[in-house]
Amino acid sequence: MPTNSRNLKSTTLGLLLKAARARLAAAAVADPALDARLIVEHLSGTTRTQAIADPECSVDAGAIAAIDAALRRRVAGEPVHRILGYREFYGLRLSLSPETLEPRPDTETLVEAVLPFVKTTAERQGECRVLDLGTGTGAIALALLSAVPAAVATGVDISTGALATAMRNARELGLADRFQVLESNWFEKVFGRYHVIAANPPYIATIDIQNLQDEVRDFDPLQALDGGVDGLSPYRVIAAEAAGFLEAEGRIAAEIGHTQRKEVTDIFSASGYLPAGVFRDFGGNDRVLIFAPTKP
Repeated sequence: MPTNSRNLKSTTLGLLLKAARARLAAAAVADPALDARLIVEHLSGTTRTQAIADPECSVDAGAIAAIDAALRRRVAGEPVHRILGYREFYGLRLSLSPETLEPRPDTETLVEAVLPFVKTTAERQGECRVLDLGTGTGAIALALLSAVPAAVATGVDISTGALATAMRNARELGLADRFQVLESNWFEKVFGRYHVIAANPPYIATIDIQNLQDEVRDFDPLQALDGGVDGLSPYRVIAAEAAGFLEAEGRIAAEIGHTQRKEVTDIFSASGYLPAGVFRDFGGNDRVLIFAPTKP
């Protein structure tokens, strides 16, 4: 896109896409074609079909200026979905905010891992109660609610901003009647018992935060990343306190760092839980562990 693009009265969709791709490629953005398409389509109100079928359609000056501003943010390193303000997760469009972790495809592994249990419980008991610890955008809970009409969920987070975003997402998805939020530091203010306790907790060791990709370190909230000195602090809290909130036949589902399988399993085993499943992400890495209470 020409540097004086904000002064253009109009241009065609095809030329705009081509210029945007070139601009991002010149800045060494990892996937310039995809990011250019996402930005141009979102801010021009067009679709991929239009770009193919009608590349000569006109894009007005207002959209061009907005696209120019978005491209400058992307060139400066801001993730494309932060710029757009939303991200797709498990087929759902979730709004983002500065207080929320950007949900990523690897976390869909957790949804897939625990979904059969949620469905079975709902069929057997008429409902399945889910507690989503560190809910952020509400991604895990809302994905499960969208898939299981008899499920209900509580999203817990320490951030009021994150909880507001999660509730907004629930309303926009038509799931607010089965979703509630609770401001709490882990289990501190939680009450009741749940069939599933799910968590994608912070699991990066404090010392490793500085080595994360710029797009993660600089734009995801630190409290959603930092898992303490060894990255395992949240798992210790969950393992130690979950028993008071988990049904006897319930399950705990936790996302982990890809090297943490043994350590996290040992933490839960020491608290009386049995391993009930290991699930790998799209890259073949250990990503989700399921635990069941030891039979009394």
